[in-house]
Amino acid sequence: MQKVAIIQISEEGARVADVLRQELNGVLIQRSDVAGEWSRFDAFIFIGAMGICVRTIAPLMTDKHDDPAVVCVDTFGRHVISVLSGHVGGANELTKHVASALGVEPVITTQSDNAGLWALDTMGAANHWHTSTTTDFNTIIAKFVNREPTALLLDMRDRGTELMERTKPSHVTIVSSVDAIVEGDYHLAIIVSPFVYHLPDGIPTLQFVPRVLDMGIGLAHKAPLSVMEEIREQLLAHHFHLNAIRSICTIDIKAEEPVVKQLQEELCFSELSLYTADELSKVEVPTPSTTVAKHVGTPSVCEASALLASNLGKLLLPKVKGKDYTIAVAVDRQFLREGHIEIVGAGPGDPDLISVRGRRMLERADLILYAGSLVPRELTMCHKEGAVVRSSASMALEEQCELMKEFYDKGKYIVRLHTGDPCIFGAIQEQMAFFDRHGMNYHITPGISSFLAAAAELRSQFTIPERTQTIILTRGEGRTPMPEKEKLHLLARSQSTMCIFLSAAIVDDVQRELLQEYPEDTPVAACYHLTWPDQRIYRGKLKDLATIVHDNHLTLTTMLVVGESIDNRKGLSELYSSHFTHLFRKAKDE
Repeated sequence: MQKVAIIQISEEGARVADVLRQELNGVLIQRSDVAGEWSRFDAFIFIGAMGICVRTIAPLMTDKHDDPAVVCVDTFGRHVISVLSGHVGGANELTKHVASALGVEPVITTQSDNAGLWALDTMGAANHWHTSTTTDFNTIIAKFVNREPTALLLDMRDRGTELMERTKPSHVTIVSSVDAIVEGDYHLAIIVSPFVYHLPDGIPTLQFVPRVLDMGIGLAHKAPLSVMEEIREQLLAHHFHLNAIRSICTIDIKAEEPVVKQLQEELCFSELSLYTADELSKVEVPTPSTTVAKHVGTPSVCEASALLASNLGKLLLPKVKGKDYTIAVAVDRQFLREGHIEIVGAGPGDPDLISVRGRRMLERADLILYAGSLVPRELTMCHKEGAVVRSSASMALEEQCELMKEFYDKGKYIVRLHTGDPCIFGAIQEQMAFFDRHGMNYHITPGISSFLAAAAELRSQFTIPERTQTIILTRGEGRTPMPEKEKLHLLARSQSTMCIFLSAAIVDDVQRELLQEYPEDTPVAACYHLTWPDQRIYRGKLKDLATIVHDNHLTLTTMLVVGESIDNRKGLSELYSSHFTHLFRKAKDE
C-alpha cells in the first residue's frame, strides 16, 4: 500500500483533506515538513494552489525513477492534477483515484494516457516482467506515442499479453517471428519473450521478459562454484534470458549445496522449489538415468523437478549434462501460445451476468462451443469476426471433444461455454478427463450460479444470523443415484436453506423427502428460467410445492428453494445489536 502524505495549505481545504485521509489512509503533514519527508513517502497530495505545490517540490526533484508521485488538488476539490512522476511514480493512477473519491475529472497531461496508448515505462512492472532496451527509453516512447510503425512479437501468453492483444493500437502489427521484423517496414520493435533475440541495429527494441521458465538442476556432491558460469553459458547458448527464470528446482537433499545458494543469490527474483525423491520418481521424463536412481533414489532430478515446477508443462530444454551438473528447462503450458481451452461459466442466463473475464474470453475465441439448450445464444454475439460458434445441444460428448481437439491442434483458442458455474452440477468432468488424456491445456473461468440468482431475484439473504448459516446445494434422486449419505431427507435435518437443482420432474419425491424434516409451512420458491426474459417465480409453502410445479408446468430449468430464509426480514434487527455496532457506527456519528 502506498504511503501518502497530505499537505493542507489552508483551512478551506479541510473537507477535502479529511476525505482523502480516510480514502487513502493518508497522513497529514505540514508544508514545512515536505523536504524532510520527501524520501519517506510514496506520494504527496497538495491541497491548495499549484504554484505553492511547484515551489515546494522544485528543489527536491531529482529523477522520475526516484521522485515520489505528486498530485495537486484545489482547495474546493474541483480539480485534481497529476504534477510529478506521472507513470513511473504512479501519479497518474493516484490522480484518477483521488478524482473518483471526490467525484470530479482527473487532469492528466501525459501524451500516451490521453491518446489511449500503452504506458511502456510502467508496463513491465505492472506485469512483473523484466525490461530491457537497445537504446534509451525516451527514444522508444517517442516513436511509440508518435505512432511510428511498430512490430509486436509475443512468444508467451499471460494477462499482460492478453491486454496488449485486446488494446493494440492501429500502428502496431503483431508478427509471428523475429524474421518478420524488417528494417524499413518497422521503426520500433516490442518483444514479450523469455528468449534472447538480436534484431537489426537500425530497429530500436524494447523487450519485456516474463518470468515463466523453471530450471531443474542436478548436482554432484559439493559441485564447485565454477559450475555457475557453465550453467549461464548453457542457458544463453539455448537463447534463454536469465531474467526469465522464475524458479530453480532440484531434489531436497541438494538444498544446501553452494551452487544452489549462489543461484538463489544471483537470480534473486527466482524461487527455490525442492522435491523429495519420491515426488520426482513419479514423473515420466525423456532421459531417465539408472546411475542417478542408484545414488538419490529417483531416475531424474533436473527434468523431473523442472516438470513438477511447471505443473507438468513442456520441456523446452531436455537434460543437458556437464561435468558436475545437469540442467533442464520447462514452462507451464498456460504460458505457451499454443492451443488452449477455457471452460467459461455463462451465469444463469442474462447476458449481462457473465463475468468480465468470461466476456473477454468469448471475444478472443476462435471456437465457441456453447450448451445451446441451457445458454442463450445472445451470450455469444460478442464473438470476433471469423470465429466459429456452435451449439453442443445435438452433439454427443465424443463429437464435442473431437471438435475442440481439432481447433486445439491448430493452436486455436477455444471457449467451452456452460450454464451457471461449470463446477456446480456441470458436465465438465468427462471433458476434463479427455483433455488430460490428450495433454491439452485448459482453465476454468467461474460463473454466477443460479442459486445466487435465486437469492437475488427472491430478494432474500440465504444466511440469517442465529437462524440459518448454511446453504445446501443438491438435487433430488432421479435417474442419477444419490450417495446414501446425501439423501434429501438426511440433508433436510439441519433445516438449512436448500437449493435443489434439476429436480422439477421429480418434485413429488422431493416434497415427500423434505416433509420428513421441514415443517409443512416452510417457505418455498420455484424459480423458472432465472434471469431469462421469461423468468417466473412462484412462492408458497412446502406442503404445496408439488402442486405449484405441476400447475405451472415447470420444467428442468427450475431451481427449487426451501427454507425460512426466503423473504425473511425478522433477523434484520439482529444486525443492530451490540455485536454488530461496526456496521452502523459511522451512520450514527453522522
